[in-house]
Amino acid sequence: MTLFEIPDGVRAAWPRGARDFEFLEGKWIIQHRKLRERLAGSTEWLEFETPFVMEPILGGLGNIDQCRTEGEPFFEGVSLRLFDMADKVWRIYWIDSGGATLFPPVVGSFDGPEGTFKGEDTHAGKPVLVTFKWDRRDPLHPTWQQAFSADRGATWETNWFMHFRRSAE
Repeated sequence: MTLFEIPDGVRAAWPRGARDFEFLEGKWIIQHRKLRERLAGSTEWLEFETPFVMEPILGGLGNIDQCRTEGEPFFEGVSLRLFDMADKVWRIYWIDSGGATLFPPVVGSFDGPEGTFKGEDTHAGKPVLVTFKWDRRDPLHPTWQQAFSADRGATWETNWFMHFRRSAE
């Protein structure tokens, strides 16, 4: 599956948090549910599926994934996750075909099966707080969600859900 196999024992030497995303390695199908417009009072959801693949990099201290639509309209997204050995946190960077811009990272870790990652960004030219939440309680069907706050965290709008299932490939 991976371009470079990680030698036996390499991952075992990393701190526990460095292995938090091992559950996501491989091929998946994602069922997306995404608000058509964010922070605009929208109640219209776009629903679509994408194939997804994630591979470890840097001996397991990072990983990269990719998803893309198979039809129209075209959409492709890539996540780059890097584990900070000093701070024992993950930094997750996002890039998509909407502009090929590297978004500022969300930073965080897992507490048991749930991971919370927070950061600052902009949306429509205005500052927002961003939260990613991972739930891996069911390792065969993990979930992810994203929320934005335009009022420094007083209120949140959850604007994107992803439900994963293993690919038959």
